[in-house]
Amino acid sequence: MAPVKGEDKEEIPDCKYEYLDHTADVQLHAWGDTLAEAFEQCAMAMFGYMTEIDSVEMLETQEIEAEGHDMLSLLFHFLDEFLFLFCAEPFFIARKVKILEFNREEFKIRAQGFGEEFQLGKHPQGSEVKAITYSNMQYHEHEGKAEVFVIIDI
Repeated sequence: MAPVKGEDKEEIPDCKYEYLDHTADVQLHAWGDTLAEAFEQCAMAMFGYMTEIDSVEMLETQEIEAEGHDMLSLLFHFLDEFLFLFCAEPFFIARKVKILEFNREEFKIRAQGFGEEFQLGKHPQGSEVKAITYSNMQYHEHEGKAEVFVIIDI
């Protein structure tokens, strides 16, 4: 882990996601001006479902890399890498996610999460996210707007 420095410590992106009801699971709907921003927002939505995200301080960073064979598998693996960071040492929870490299041709992402180690006394426990699913996973790009839909198993 590396300490958070400079503008990344102060700048929290606007919330561009919502939770949609889904039988026994939760569907994340996230959007942004670009597909990369929609992916970032979707990861932040997942973390926001696990705890009250306002309680997370941006003290450390964790970097992930993900790849897929198409855009949906890339989204799946991107979220799964961040879920793994939360489920294994150092139990990292991100308040902010920034995509550093987004290769649409080779379906590769390098991203950084800004947050801290999850601590029960400090962070209210939300719902446990057991897995990311492909069920009804979607992404849409329109002029100046992109959105993603992902169902997570809770």
